[in-house]
Amino acid sequence: MNVSYFISKRLRQGTLDNFSSIVHKIAVASIAIGLAAAIVSFLVMHGFQTAVKNKIYGFSNHLLVTKFTMNNAVEEQPFDFKIPLYEQPAQFPFVKSVQEFSHKAGLIKTENEVLGIIFKGVGRGSNNFAVSGSYFNENIIEGRFIHFSDSGYSKEVLVSKTIANKIDAKVGDDIVLHFFQNPPRFRRLKIVGLYETNLSDYFDGKVLIGDIRMVQQLNGWKNNQAGGLEIALDLNYFNAFDLWKKSLPIPFLKETQIDTVSAQELPTGSSSPFDFDRAAVDEAANAIGESMDYDLNLESVRDKYIQVFEWLDLVKRQVKILLGVILIVICVNMISVILILVMERIPMVGILKAVGASNRTIRMVFIYNGMNLISKGLLWGNVIGISICWLQDQYKIMTLNPHDYYVSYVPIEWSFATILVLNLLIFATVTLVLLLPTRFITKISPVKAIRFD
Repeated sequence: MNVSYFISKRLRQGTLDNFSSIVHKIAVASIAIGLAAAIVSFLVMHGFQTAVKNKIYGFSNHLLVTKFTMNNAVEEQPFDFKIPLYEQPAQFPFVKSVQEFSHKAGLIKTENEVLGIIFKGVGRGSNNFAVSGSYFNENIIEGRFIHFSDSGYSKEVLVSKTIANKIDAKVGDDIVLHFFQNPPRFRRLKIVGLYETNLSDYFDGKVLIGDIRMVQQLNGWKNNQAGGLEIALDLNYFNAFDLWKKSLPIPFLKETQIDTVSAQELPTGSSSPFDFDRAAVDEAANAIGESMDYDLNLESVRDKYIQVFEWLDLVKRQVKILLGVILIVICVNMISVILILVMERIPMVGILKAVGASNRTIRMVFIYNGMNLISKGLLWGNVIGISICWLQDQYKIMTLNPHDYYVSYVPIEWSFATILVLNLLIFATVTLVLLLPTRFITKISPVKAIRFD
């Protein structure tokens, strides 16, 4: 029989109506609030990252192929996009689809407004369907994606809600686009849908989506020429463990010691700088880059819109700092609680020492007591944190300014692995911290303790 656990259990039964019960409740409440705050913070962080990344990936996919050029013009240099990657995407099992695109600068002229825009022409893609339409539908708030005609170019266009409000247009209206070239050209197109990503600085404030064949006709390009290719990846194809091994800074560890590293020792997303999405995209870029000609440039969307991704990384760092603060507060609080419990039970400690109990046995009494408080706190913390996230996920109670945060409400992404890691981290850290206040027991003299008042 475990004597320490038995005594700890009897102590808990005898502290229902005294000062110790108040101390216990404070300890449980602090752990519960800390864990709940950590759960909400991490699930919201994951939600922000996923929501914003999906908006960018839905608009530009993961990788971009363009022709090398020394200028920074909006319009790309044309090239023959029917390269092996486009013609035979199956040779890269991690590639979902490849789609041609081109940009062309112009302006919208109405009776009361002149607005500069960028026309983004897209094609059917390597799988002979509108790739952008399939990934972009969640950003369409009214209408539909453009339909491609079998002959000629489609005269349909997708406009952002921001631009539509500026020119006072709606779905079904016709607009006239004027393009900068010699001689100047214009095209009358029909609005068939409105989109909204809330990324006004990059998309909503200036980009219209239409048929790439119109750009080809305006520029005098051949049917096999485009300004670039957008590559959508299947990130689930990559093995996180293999990518993590390649990211290790010590080559010796990669080759000789990696097989001995247990799964428990692997860095997790909550504490390691390893970024799976970034590593997977880089791995795909390396494989694709080897198959392309040297006059083509392969760029990740993360590099093109680096400001947004750096903002997401900053959010991640802030959440990690918050977790550290929560752990410090919980640990300090538990040290105080255990010291109070030890001081309250000094006579008992003296008696146990007098009858031959070892310091370790007595310390384990209070450690078991502390572990019980931690378990109760974690239970309530999970209930509170998961409940808050569920309510937000279902009813969108907390809203945001989409122009500042890119989303109109606080997003939640469920990750039970993250919740489990947070529970284990808090339980293990606080349990180890309990060893500090219980060292006070070793300094207690049995004679003085029995006479303690």
